[in-house]
Amino acid sequence: MSSDSVLFDAPGPRARLRHSVLTVIGVLLVVAAGWIVYRKMSEAGQLDPALWTPFVTDPAVWTEYLLPGFWETLKAAAASVVLAGVYGLVFGMGRLSHVRAVRWVSGVVVEFFRSVPVLLMMVFLFFGYFATATWLPNQYAPMAAVVVGLTLYNGSVIAELVRSGVHSLPAGQAEAGLSIGLSPSQTLRSIQLPQALRAMLPALVGQLVVVLKDTALGTVVLYPELLTAAKTLGSAYANTLQAYIVAAAVFVLVNYALTVLAGRVERWLGRRGRSAGTPRSAAVPSDTVPTAEATSSSAR
Repeated sequence: MSSDSVLFDAPGPRARLRHSVLTVIGVLLVVAAGWIVYRKMSEAGQLDPALWTPFVTDPAVWTEYLLPGFWETLKAAAASVVLAGVYGLVFGMGRLSHVRAVRWVSGVVVEFFRSVPVLLMMVFLFFGYFATATWLPNQYAPMAAVVVGLTLYNGSVIAELVRSGVHSLPAGQAEAGLSIGLSPSQTLRSIQLPQALRAMLPALVGQLVVVLKDTALGTVVLYPELLTAAKTLGSAYANTLQAYIVAAAVFVLVNYALTVLAGRVERWLGRRGRSAGTPRSAAVPSDTVPTAEATSSSAR
């Protein structure tokens, strides 16, 4: 299939005109909504420069509030991503196991933690276990509840992504592994799983963005992440709305950077996959290709 082929026909003149009209209407609606928000904030005095200047003139706003909160957000997100990745691979492969008991147990665990809201898991883990655990210092209890809650939920989602990614591969991949003497588990680990991980990279990055955003739920269990830092900052400088807006902007910028990075990684993997092998015709030595003179000689 050529790279120029498409799934749908190119839009005609009427369709292009309709798309242009809808685009203009959408832009006008966004501008109108922005104007309404701007007017309401202006009427409420929320655009007073005194409420915004501390973010530019006072270094303590960043060094004592926002940056420490952002660092705590990154720590919880990084730990959750690593643990959720391991959890997802283990239980994803468990759901693909040929042993019925392993497949059943993995399915129950994954479906259970996918069904429970992350916030409830954090609350139950914090107040029901970590806050009263004698082996864990009290200052680490909020982070433990956040990380474990995010790991259980997002790891279950990743496990389902692994299962669906492997099932989306052509059946010939598994048959090829079995035909060369590999066991079903070896075929899964060596052939199917690497291809599935590469195919589901966009979904995995989307889940990474979800993990980073869901760290904000840690404010309920007193974890000092970015949202909690913004709340404390708003109380200290009497600009709660402005602090939340700046924190939201930080979340948007970081998530956008992750999305851009994922796109570049996906394109790099695509180029690497296309250039990994040498065409068979190029690998044939030149002295084995029959020339026109040799062909005519043999014919005589």
